[in-house]
Amino acid sequence: MSTATPTMMPDIANQTRAQTEGTLDWVGMSNIEMPLVVGAAQELERPVSAHVDAFVNLTDPKAKGIHMSRLYLLLEELSNNDVLNHQSLKKLLHDFIDSHEGLSDQAYVRFSFDYHLRRKSLISKKQGWKAYPVTVTGRYDNGQLVLELGVDVPYSSTCPCSAALARQLIQDAFAEKFGTDTDIDAEMVHRWLGTTQGIVATPHSQRSVAQVKVIMSNDMTELPISLLIDAIEDSLKTPVQAAVKREDEQEFARLNGQNLMFCEDAARRLQHTLNQLPQYTDFWIRVNHYESLHAHDAVSITTKGVTGGYKA
Repeated sequence: MSTATPTMMPDIANQTRAQTEGTLDWVGMSNIEMPLVVGAAQELERPVSAHVDAFVNLTDPKAKGIHMSRLYLLLEELSNNDVLNHQSLKKLLHDFIDSHEGLSDQAYVRFSFDYHLRRKSLISKKQGWKAYPVTVTGRYDNGQLVLELGVDVPYSSTCPCSAALARQLIQDAFAEKFGTDTDIDAEMVHRWLGTTQGIVATPHSQRSVAQVKVIMSNDMTELPISLLIDAIEDSLKTPVQAAVKREDEQEFARLNGQNLMFCEDAARRLQHTLNQLPQYTDFWIRVNHYESLHAHDAVSITTKGVTGGYKA
């Protein structure tokens, strides 16, 4: 009985030279869908559904291409048998380069996913889930390893200008109601302030989003996802809520009234906060106020100002 000889399949990447010679900055794959388990500082490991970009450079000008399947299989190994954390991210970048010996000396990977956190409401302490868009990026370039964490954090912003204009209208309404009364009844004023005639105008506020990217210092050993989100929310004071009761909504209204801010104010608050955290060697901040007054958005962008670092 004869045994069939396995067919020798062609390997074009190895056997064929480049049609046109030249080195390439990055070659790889984008938008790979993959489940992962994420490990972060002070949080339990949790599964996420991620989209991944994976690249290496091509230093051999005559090589036809890289081995994309090797990058994918290394990601598959991470997905099935490991946890995405600070250590595995560094290992993955080195494995990308080791798997392309003679072809590559730089590597890049980017993971994008929603990270869910249980958040307590302001007064009642009811809990609910909030999903924060997160990116974890690693780059190995010329012997230097750079790890970046990015988060999007929603919050509420109330316009200081509209608040002042609303207060003026309330003052005018008060003067019209009680201006000629020389003996004002405090109880009557109290009741009047609880009516729509008493609070004749309210300032406009809008849902806003702070987009923040930080470079993690080399001595960090964990991904500070929730720590960075907490720092941002504590700085801005008015994070959007999950589960709320009436007392929570009232407290949210109070916080908005006591934390009036233009987009410039929000960006400067975050800039000050991150400047106090030495574990982040560089940062980039963009605050987006999705206006309720205008059809356009109000935006402010700032960076730490590190030489050779982020640019606005």
